Amino acid sequence: MANTFRLITFAAEPASISAGSEYHIYTTPSSTTAVVIGLMLTNIHTAQITAKILLESDTAGGSGSASQTNNIGAGTGATSTPNTTAVLLNNAPIPVGSTLELLSGGKVILQPTDTLTISCSVADKLSGALSIMEIT
Repeated sequence: MANTFRLITFAAEPASISAGSEYHIYTTPSSTTAVVIGLMLTNIHTAQITAKILLESDTAGGSGSASQTNNIGAGTGATSTPNTTAVLLNNAPIPVGSTLELLSGGKVILQPTDTLTISCSVADKLSGALSIMEIT
């Protein structure tokens, strides 16, 4: 297996005519697992903005055991429950000229076809960088 570090940058997103529109930062390629190392979001507006980050996943969550109480297997033995969309950040305020660093010290694993999406309260006023390691 090969490990490849990648940096994905974006400026003035989400580029749309309406605030709150989603921008897909990254979609995990097929036959690839990705580890999110960090994500930085910067307010490039003249006023405070809010940002939202979604992890959109439809891959299988995994096998469960009869004693589990979470959604993986839902206590039904070796069944597999599909993942859904998770909110990683919900309307977090970013002051003027500030950068919000996410996942500092924490990691998120992305399976094939999983997507990271952002939205902003003001169109075209969010810039950032995503650091990942792809495992192929």
